[in-house]
Amino acid sequence: MTSLTGAPSTKRKRKDEINDVDDIVEESNKGKKGHELKKHRFNLIEILRNSNATPIRCRGGIGYACCYCSDEFPDPADLKKHTIAAHDENSRLRLMDGKDLHRFHAKLDITQLKCNICNRPIDNIELLIDHLKNVHSIKMYMDVKNQLLPFKFSENSLQCFMCQSVHHKFKSLLEHMNVHYRNFICEVCNAGFITRSVLAQHSKAHDIGTFKCHYCDKVFDTLRKKQSHEKCVHTHSEGLNRCAYCNEKFGDYRKKETHLFRVHGVVYTEAKCQACDKTFRSQKEYTAHIKRLHLMDRRHRCNECDMSFFTSNELKNHMVKHTGERMFKCEVCFNSYGRRKTLREHMRIHADDRRFKCEHCGQAFVQKCSWRGHMRAKHGEEA
Repeated sequence: MTSLTGAPSTKRKRKDEINDVDDIVEESNKGKKGHELKKHRFNLIEILRNSNATPIRCRGGIGYACCYCSDEFPDPADLKKHTIAAHDENSRLRLMDGKDLHRFHAKLDITQLKCNICNRPIDNIELLIDHLKNVHSIKMYMDVKNQLLPFKFSENSLQCFMCQSVHHKFKSLLEHMNVHYRNFICEVCNAGFITRSVLAQHSKAHDIGTFKCHYCDKVFDTLRKKQSHEKCVHTHSEGLNRCAYCNEKFGDYRKKETHLFRVHGVVYTEAKCQACDKTFRSQKEYTAHIKRLHLMDRRHRCNECDMSFFTSNELKNHMVKHTGERMFKCEVCFNSYGRRKTLREHMRIHADDRRFKCEHCGQAFVQKCSWRGHMRAKHGEEA
């Protein structure tokens, strides 16, 4: 198609004249967001071409997923070897043609990061960009916010290489990285996020209203709570504890974890507390331990005395001291107790459950306090 003057149409002429990335940046999208995405994409291409940084699609049911095929690897080092051996440079750079970059960020394994041109070890992505630009004269865009999430993996634990915080799951570490990459800030709570899209998702948590579940009669005051409920209870619950190797389903995560170990040989690294060396099987247990014991998080305060507690349930149990309420009644002897736990301990008397045994004389006791008294009185030991 030609114009009235016989010259090629403007659309075709522009397409023919675009020869380099600068033109693409200018022509592909006139909006600021489009310019940033093109520059960001160009930087990532140069990083993948000129270093051993390995992109990670996600952490799937088996392990770290390859960006170029469906393979997953429990060890990120195996993903790096696979990426280099199974996918040549052209196929690796075609990552940019996919949908992974529409959210502006990529997850990169930079363990033992080095420049492919001179084999020089590089500590992080920012230094690599400076190195490629200043040492090898490779064009890099320096006027865009860095939205490449870097990870370094070790054999002992899953740690943030920037602050050394320990995480039990990759998802937890991924969320933690927003602490270090505060590119976009929430105006309500001042939380930082690496991308604008993640901030937008977070902002929904501040919207208050009436949100009814599509599957049941429950109503929630935020959209985030409603979506979380629908996912966990109605749409995603069956897949939460499904084995990614054989698709067998389990009632809870612990049973699934035991199955993975016994049947498939998967060993999960425990989270280790750097302050007291205690280990935990889950990130939730580890985080609660840190807050409770080392950070002394006691936000639930008693209105009747000066005591404070880590959880609202602990405060509720404590309030029995002030109210004298005894809701839990023994159906055998009709004694009443303020706490369910106390009733359970009491029921061992009727069951003659003597689980606390003296290692010296063999005498056994129903209650731990009785065993301690025996150890102190008869054997002179503080237990």
